[in-house]
Amino acid sequence: MPLLLLILLASVVVYLWLARRGSTLTRACRWRLDQAGGPKHYRCAACGAETDGRPRHCLRGR
Repeated sequence: MPLLLLILLASVVVYLWLARRGSTLTRACRWRLDQAGGPKHYRCAACGAETDGRPRHCLRGR
């Protein structure tokens, strides 16, 4: 039983690490859908960066 719990814990940690690895968004990134720019236009409420399509990375400074 303890071995099963250790395996479960390890698999959860690995899953969380893999899920986080694909994104560089920080807490300061607050992307909002901006319909005025088009149906898939996003604007960051924190820094004002804009992009078409759902952002996966911080675009601050670009």
